[in-house]
Amino acid sequence: MNPDHILAASAHPNPYPYYAALVAGPALVFDAPRKLWIASSAACVKEVLQNPVCHVRPAAEPVPKAILGSAAGEVFGHLVRMNEGAKHDAPKLALQRFLAATDMPRVQQRTEALAVSALGNDSLRGAELSRWAFEVPVMAVADLLGFKASELSQVAGWMGDFVACLSPLSTEAQLLAASDAAKALLARFSVLARTAQADEKDANSALARVQFEAGQVGWHNADALLANLVGLLSQTYEATAGLIGNSIVALATQPGLLETVTRQPGQLLPMVQEVSRHDPSIHNTRRFVAQATQIAGVPLQAGDAALLVLAAASRDPVCNPRPGDFLLERHGRDIPGFGQGAHQCQGQMLAHTIAAAALKTLLGSGCLQQTPPQRWHYRPSVNARIPVFAD
Repeated sequence: MNPDHILAASAHPNPYPYYAALVAGPALVFDAPRKLWIASSAACVKEVLQNPVCHVRPAAEPVPKAILGSAAGEVFGHLVRMNEGAKHDAPKLALQRFLAATDMPRVQQRTEALAVSALGNDSLRGAELSRWAFEVPVMAVADLLGFKASELSQVAGWMGDFVACLSPLSTEAQLLAASDAAKALLARFSVLARTAQADEKDANSALARVQFEAGQVGWHNADALLANLVGLLSQTYEATAGLIGNSIVALATQPGLLETVTRQPGQLLPMVQEVSRHDPSIHNTRRFVAQATQIAGVPLQAGDAALLVLAAASRDPVCNPRPGDFLLERHGRDIPGFGQGAHQCQGQMLAHTIAAAALKTLLGSGCLQQTPPQRWHYRPSVNARIPVFAD
């Protein structure tokens, strides 16, 4: 059975036949009930991503109305990934340089240590497995940015509250909790930033490097810098949790995969990369037309909105041959889920490294081999695919 509509697809048990039908159809189709142009083929998705007049936010609503005026709205308004032009270019370059210089072997080592600590003494199953998949990635990035070990669990809790502000499905109570979490995170980051700037011994810390790169590119907005550190944690929280969760699903469903990576842990990184293509955690994103343009020969007007079905594009045979097959050895793997053009995600390697390290720890504990997950469903979401495991 197909999803009821395109925004229900990411939480559907198997949306991929539906996506394949979209890819096989017209390059761009209009979904009248949702007032969205739908782009699903790899070529059409990439064309929209590379079009300079297709922006990440509608011109009339740079910050969602539901959080305007709140601390969560303040963070959102500064996010590099939610802005264009001057508010995007220099900050993106600073964050790009910071991520490129990040010591990935150290991130892997620290993630494994944190994942072991979060495992405790018991085998994880059901809700505890889901909680672990959310907490470990955000703890790893918080650790990288200088939070103390005693604070990491609290940061993960704040982030769980904060990400509610990014969903149109959130309740009023969730939005209030998101604003409180944003205030707490901004306050703590402010203290960490002052410490990193003042302490010569801390000059090589990740937070000090972010500040240095910001100065090098002329990005001197301290509030925006702190907001984007919160944003980095928020991207880690949902997208990497989904990547870990969907990897666990792959290990439970792809024939021979669990045995292969248990025997050859070096295959975990290629496995995570293939999960990013085969069953990604982010299924779609939106673009808003700032001025009249054409996409796939179809005229679009200022104010039009396009939904880019990244998960469909990654299964387009033009983009990845044999798209339905899960292949550890895949030549020229193309992962549209991390975007292209001005807003291409720079955290791909960080996300893959953290996910692979977390899964290595999970496999080392033996709990997936002893009690593999039998049942799961997907969190309600209009764009993210994050499994929730049942006890």
